Amino acid sequence: MKTLIVPTDFSPVAINAMNYAAEMALSIDASLLLVHVYQVPVTISDVPVVLVPVEELKSTSEARLSDLKKGLQRFTNDRIRIYTESVLGDTIDQLKALCERIRPLVVVMGTHGAGGGWERRIMGSTTLSAIRHLKSPVMAIPPGTTFKGLKKIGLACDYKDVMHYMPIELIRNILSAFPATLEVLNVDYNKEHFDAETPLESAHLESLLGNVKPNYHFLNNEDVTEGIMEFAETNNLDVIMVIPKKHRLWEGLFRKSNSGDMVEHSHIPVMALHD
Repeated sequence: MKTLIVPTDFSPVAINAMNYAAEMALSIDASLLLVHVYQVPVTISDVPVVLVPVEELKSTSEARLSDLKKGLQRFTNDRIRIYTESVLGDTIDQLKALCERIRPLVVVMGTHGAGGGWERRIMGSTTLSAIRHLKSPVMAIPPGTTFKGLKKIGLACDYKDVMHYMPIELIRNILSAFPATLEVLNVDYNKEHFDAETPLESAHLESLLGNVKPNYHFLNNEDVTEGIMEFAETNNLDVIMVIPKKHRLWEGLFRKSNSGDMVEHSHIPVMALHD
């Protein structure tokens, strides 16, 4: 059965991402695993002192997860399987271990742009680190975003070495779970990056995605992030797929863009895929 992993720090940003994930799970008959990773707070001094007993931290974490589960069961009319896991340790290390064990369809996390309270900054930082280090797909959900189905999915592509970096199986897994059209997006400015290899790379991509039958779009914009986000907003994309080691677009959700508040206030999730 398909599983969505949903890390939470119980902040409003994380709760919104959890509700998004619950609606997503309902749409594809997937289960949810709610995860809270807690750390032991210590004083910063020559002799570190544990401020809260581990048993108390674990008990509190499990109680809060139980409350979230009960709320989601009411929210979904008990139509999806919901599991919880409370674990001590480093958040990314524990998420790595869970992903290796469970092989989730996607890890769903909340995020926020520049500014905001400390909870938002922490959740954004954790999501950024998850995108960098987890091999499973990570979906970053901006605050206030609600799930309305995944019908149109964008895929950022620079037509460079597509045979080696394009995570075709992950893309197919997502598209097999959701009845969506795939919009392949390439941003260039006056063909500055068009070279002798571009037609061959384009042919390779068409071959790799042949069964998917995507639509191809070539966008003329000096700024890659701006070009893709403008297309996404104008064409009502539900999510944008990016390959982190090839694109910096995903970082746009975590900072103010050069063009103003467009990226910071976008309500379009970004899904990071690793090859």
